[in-house]
Amino acid sequence: MREIIFYRTVKNKIPVEEFFESLSDKQVEKILWVLRLIKQLERIPIEYFKKLEGTNDIWEVRASSGNNEFRLLGFWHQSNFIVLTNGFRKKSQKTPKSEIKVAESRKKDFLERKSNG
Repeated sequence: MREIIFYRTVKNKIPVEEFFESLSDKQVEKILWVLRLIKQLERIPIEYFKKLEGTNDIWEVRASSGNNEFRLLGFWHQSNFIVLTNGFRKKSQKTPKSEIKVAESRKKDFLERKSNG
């Protein structure tokens, strides 16, 4: 089984949890349902979890609730840990470059802090 970790900033903030606080309970429930699938299924359907092309190995968790599309970005750490760095409400076809840059920056920060102990 995979483990999902939420990225923490140096100041101990958890951006994904802060994103959840901006959503309704029903929307959070749907995202958590998708996260459970990702943890438990051996083969995750691409409709829920997809590698983003042209990124520094950033992956996208995909969830929808009603007409709303939600995305959580993150990366694989070691072989069975997924570190989620940020979340947003998707409003266009393409994942915003600004969100990808945030995920890549947080990935770099996470890996540097891990290697430094």
